[in-house]
Amino acid sequence: MIVTIWRHGEAGSAPSDKQRELTDKGFDDVGFGCRQFHHALEARGMPSPDLLLYSPWVRTRETADIIASAFTHAPSRELEALRPGSSVQRVESALVQLAKPEANPDSDTLLPTHVVLVSHQPLVSQLVDYFMDTAGAVPPLSPGAFVTFELSTPARACGELRFWAVPPEYQAGV
Repeated sequence: MIVTIWRHGEAGSAPSDKQRELTDKGFDDVGFGCRQFHHALEARGMPSPDLLLYSPWVRTRETADIIASAFTHAPSRELEALRPGSSVQRVESALVQLAKPEANPDSDTLLPTHVVLVSHQPLVSQLVDYFMDTAGAVPPLSPGAFVTFELSTPARACGELRFWAVPPEYQAGV
């Protein structure tokens, strides 16, 4: 399974953290990031996302909506395990469930091959460090940044880095 962990785009202020919306820069960065992401996948012969999961907070939903508009064949849905304050173990459990054929009755392929997870700091960087077991191999994800890796199984230290990118240029690095 290929996993891309994407931090939500730049967000403005709001009466509560939950309600913060993307700024114009956040929308622009994520939109450009989607184009660069598509090119990076294509250059590496990797599949496009076939599932998008996001935190229930406004800025992650907006980020996921932008990604979903760039990859229209990938369904998207909220995942409580991606909200702020959640744990790596909750996300790992969700990925384990996704890897079971019976968990995906509506999918043509049954199992997703490329899942995008849209969430918040510090969880996004904790997930990268956990699955790749290489603390610091990828810099902490700034707003709008993403990292793509391949998981042989959804468990600690089973990920292999493919590429990562940060705004504003989104030049894919390894």
